[in-house]
Amino acid sequence: MVHLAMEEYPAFDSMVATLLDHKFLPEKEVLQLCERARTLISEESNVHSVRAPVTVVGDIHGQFHDMMEMFKMGGYAPDTNYLFLGDYVDRGYYSVETVTLVVALKVRYPDRVTIIRGNHESRQITQVYGFYDECMRKYGHAGIWKAFTDLFDFMPLTAVIENQIFCPHGGLSPSIDSLEDVRKIDRFQEVPHEGPVCDLVWSDPDDRTGWGMSPRGAGYTFGQDITEQFNHSNGLTLIARAHQLVMEGYLWHHDRGLVTIFSAPNYCYRCGNQAAIMEVSDNMTSEFLQFDPAPRRGEEQQSAKRCPDYFL
Repeated sequence: MVHLAMEEYPAFDSMVATLLDHKFLPEKEVLQLCERARTLISEESNVHSVRAPVTVVGDIHGQFHDMMEMFKMGGYAPDTNYLFLGDYVDRGYYSVETVTLVVALKVRYPDRVTIIRGNHESRQITQVYGFYDECMRKYGHAGIWKAFTDLFDFMPLTAVIENQIFCPHGGLSPSIDSLEDVRKIDRFQEVPHEGPVCDLVWSDPDDRTGWGMSPRGAGYTFGQDITEQFNHSNGLTLIARAHQLVMEGYLWHHDRGLVTIFSAPNYCYRCGNQAAIMEVSDNMTSEFLQFDPAPRRGEEQQSAKRCPDYFL
């Protein structure tokens, strides 16, 4: 794995400090950051191994000030280890600052921060739901959007905490029976419209048994029987995923075989939900910390008018 050299630490510490102060980086630094991140994460497995203790974060969706609330509550890296489950961009007003900070933390603290891919880490989706337009507005051209969306192709698809908690962004796939099946996938591509990569970032748990058609138009729905079989076959105790708005910030499914974690409070600045993160301790017990949104800024008042056409 290509870690930073000691003499590079000050430059990347400065990037992190600038971003934590809610300033976005000069274009040259963003391009340098994306290049270092690509080199780093391209060597990680499709099922990236994570050690406990770790704090698991669901969708953030460009809600930068709410992410700062999360760090105040959960602790800052490297004092707290983090596993981010994707969907850093779109919908919120500060996708550029949010994704740049998450990537900068990964590059600066590669053994303490893990980032995986969500369904919004995609060229097609970001052109519809805000990230592309925000990059154009803040940098004046599409180069930064291209650098990040190229980087998204290299993000690991899933993680596993201590070989016990499987963490995709979305859910399971009828094409995947084992973690070894996930490891064999060629992930270095745009998220396809179908197949296992698509399913891992788009699928949702359901109350019905078996596999079902997803109302999202991508991925599948899957029942408790599917979750139980996958966990049993792979020696897992839990699937922890994000991808769906849940009003309390977290929601158990499938007789506690699966949990949804959603970390964007008052989603789209109007949904009224709490957010949560999941702290996994050294002895693999889980605790959920819920949090409310940061005070609104004027821009967020405006963007509340642009609420998306799908929530879940």
